[in-house]
Amino acid sequence: MGKADFLSPKAISNRIKSKGLQKLRWYCQMCQKQCRDECVYCRCWCFKLMCVCCLESHQFKSDFLELLSRRFGTKRVHNNIVYNEYISHREHVHMNSTQWETLTDFTKWLGREGLCKVDETPKGWYIQYIDRDPETIRRQEEQARKKKQDLDDEERTAKFIEEQVRRGRDGKETEETSVFTELKRESEEEKVAFNLGASSSVAGPSSSVLGASALKAASSSVKRKDTSSDARGEKKKKSALEEIIEMEEKKKQKSVRTDYWLQPNIIVKVITKKLGEKYHKKKAVVMEVRDKYGAVVKMIDSGDKLKLDQNHLETVIPAPGKRVLILNDQYRDLEAVLEGIDEKNFSATLTLDSGQQKGKRVDVAYEDFSKLA
Repeated sequence: MGKADFLSPKAISNRIKSKGLQKLRWYCQMCQKQCRDECVYCRCWCFKLMCVCCLESHQFKSDFLELLSRRFGTKRVHNNIVYNEYISHREHVHMNSTQWETLTDFTKWLGREGLCKVDETPKGWYIQYIDRDPETIRRQEEQARKKKQDLDDEERTAKFIEEQVRRGRDGKETEETSVFTELKRESEEEKVAFNLGASSSVAGPSSSVLGASALKAASSSVKRKDTSSDARGEKKKKSALEEIIEMEEKKKQKSVRTDYWLQPNIIVKVITKKLGEKYHKKKAVVMEVRDKYGAVVKMIDSGDKLKLDQNHLETVIPAPGKRVLILNDQYRDLEAVLEGIDEKNFSATLTLDSGQQKGKRVDVAYEDFSKLA
């Protein structure tokens, strides 16, 4: 049999097939066969099976969301960036085998189903993954509760300062209203008399001496009362000032907190279930921190390396006597030794082992320190 002519349909189709993968919309996912055109694609028997289409749609959605959650976490990202990274895998599920014709339709569907937050911009569609993992929701609720408690403390401090200012203003107004005048006599012959009660009606030198001594005692008692009241007032003002200073220091300490806590060379625990039971609740060592919120971790059991978001990790509390690293608050980046655990307040007592305050004991929350590798 002779060879087909160079311009014959058979020769042309052979040359097209030899080039490899053609248009994606004519690729049959079930048969894993590249069709030359729409007619051949429509004749493919598996294309007519709707159950296969539903199966591939489910697979495409699962793989796409897994990549989005593992690679980008809950960050807002362009949908085309995620899709290009998804199709870079050789054995990925093609979109033409699913129920969605375009990436825009798939993005809108994710928004309607509540799987992602989607918004359209002049640059295209952006998506943000919604993490509905129970462990993540619990951690978010704890963070919201702590933030609310911090706001309540700030409100109480502001009210306390306003009360102190109001008291100081009221005291100043009373001092301005009370007017003190100098004791003057209208004439030099006029005598100054003090009425000390019925005993003063008895005339004689003894009564005058008694009156003088009584006047002296009364004046001394008044002076003692004044000095004691002034001392008490100074003491109260000093304690109020100390309270304000203490609250301001606490406020400064709270402002030091950040929403990221990952540090290299600490041991963490994987809490997400999306990676399977192989990694769930398993410990790993943070090898590298990326963009403050992500990290490359190495599993202790298997030695596998994974890139995870901090929302998929939690700190590890060692036994008393072990060394830890403080990850947040005013003692951030300081090494310490775990002395004891307070389960009621979800905190632990640490002894600082580095820095200028070495040897100082501090109370730190569970999520603010982790075991050193």
